[in-house]
Amino acid sequence: MADIQATPAPTVLLSQAEIEAVVADLARRIAPHVDDETVAAVLLTGGLWFAADLTRALAREGRNVRFDALWLASYGDEQTSRGRIEVRAPYQRSLDGRKVLILDDVFDTGLSLAEAVRITKEAGAAEVLTCVFARKPWPKPRAPEPDFVGWEAPNRFLVGYGLDHAGGMRGLPDICALD
Repeated sequence: MADIQATPAPTVLLSQAEIEAVVADLARRIAPHVDDETVAAVLLTGGLWFAADLTRALAREGRNVRFDALWLASYGDEQTSRGRIEVRAPYQRSLDGRKVLILDDVFDTGLSLAEAVRITKEAGAAEVLTCVFARKPWPKPRAPEPDFVGWEAPNRFLVGYGLDHAGGMRGLPDICALD
């Protein structure tokens, strides 16, 4: 039988209550910049938890945005980016002439966000705003920086609240580190 390396126990970095506070704060900051015709576009799959919470928080702020998704992949089952983006599923609705708010879980290399902005502009969006739940430190300049950031995360491997380790641990209610 092959040696199976055990996954380390996760260390909580941000509790569920702290996540809720970050999302509510983001909704208050974003609400003046969007309207009911804005398309909130989540980057799948990790951003789904954040996007669901943020769109509900925006509704509490009086903004009932439309919703779509773009499925991009750069990590696979690895803990580091492969350095290239794969488009697994495109947008489902027309973005022509619309304001689009791209939502993602974590900003580290910036590759996924840059590719999503490019695809969204090519789809005819009139304006593109970007929002990430967490931004990790990065040694090199990256573009574009997100318009809205919820939490400045440490440079650790994060799981929970949609963030995964080889497809697992996405459902943890807290954001945790695995290192």
